[in-house]
Amino acid sequence: MMKKFKISKIFLYGFLIIYSFITLYPFLWATFASFKPYEEIVSGNINLFPKVFTFENYIYIFTTDKNFMSWVMNSFIVAIIGAFINILFNSLAGYALGRLEFPGKDRIFYIILALIMVPGQILLIPNFLIISRMGLLNHLPSVILPAAANATYIFMMRQFFLNFPKSVEEAAAIDGLNRIQIFFRIALPMALPSVSTQGIFVFLGLWNDFKLPMLYLKDPSKYTLTLGLQTFQGRYATQWNYTMAASIISVLPIIVLYIVLNKYFMKGVRLGGEK
Repeated sequence: MMKKFKISKIFLYGFLIIYSFITLYPFLWATFASFKPYEEIVSGNINLFPKVFTFENYIYIFTTDKNFMSWVMNSFIVAIIGAFINILFNSLAGYALGRLEFPGKDRIFYIILALIMVPGQILLIPNFLIISRMGLLNHLPSVILPAAANATYIFMMRQFFLNFPKSVEEAAAIDGLNRIQIFFRIALPMALPSVSTQGIFVFLGLWNDFKLPMLYLKDPSKYTLTLGLQTFQGRYATQWNYTMAASIISVLPIIVLYIVLNKYFMKGVRLGGEK
C-alpha cells in the first residue's frame, strides 16, 4: 500500500514538473530571445539559449529609441495614479455600503452588482465622447479616468467591511474620531489585505491595458509601454529582438510588485474566499 502511494506521488510530481516546464518555457524563451541578435531569432531555431549572447537589444531601446523611457514613465504614471484612485474610491464606496445607513443604499448596491455584468466594450463609445468633450484626448488622464472605479472591487470591499468589528468603530468614536477619521485611521489600515489584493489587480490591469491607450492616445511620446511595443512591428517585418527586450522590461514591475505584496495578496484572497 505504501509502495503504491509512493509511486503515485512520483508520477504526480513528475507530471507537475513537466507541466510547469511547458508553462514556463515560452516565458524563458522570450527572456533568452531578448539577448539574441535579430538574425538568430528569425532563423527558425527554437533552442532556448542564445548562440550569440548580446545586450545590444537593451542598449538600443534605452539609448537609441527616444520614446522608450517616456513609454515606461507614462505606464508608471497611469498604473500608480489609477491604482491609487481605484483604491480610494472603491474602498470609500465599499465602506459606505457596508457600514453606513442612508436612503437608497440597497438600490445603489443592486445597480453596482448590475454594472459588474456590463461588458466594458459597450462603454467605449460613451467614454470616448465624454473624454473628447472634456478635451482630454491624447492626454494620460483620458486613460485613467474611465478606469477610476471598479464595481467588482467595490463589492469586494463592501464584503470586507460588512464583517468589520463594530466595537472597534465604537471605541474609536469614544476617543473622539469622526466617521472620516475612523475610515482612514482605523478601517482602511485593517483592510490592508483586501486593499493590496485590489491594488495588485488594478495596477496589473492598467499596466497591461492596450485598448484604452490605443483609443485615446495618438502622440507617440504619450504612448504607454504596451502601446509603444507595436511600433517595433512594421508593415513587412517585426523587430523581434527589440520587442522581446521591451516585453521583458514590461513584465519586471509586475513581478516585483507581486513579490513585495505577495503575503498581503494571499491573505486577501483567503479572506475573500472565506467571506
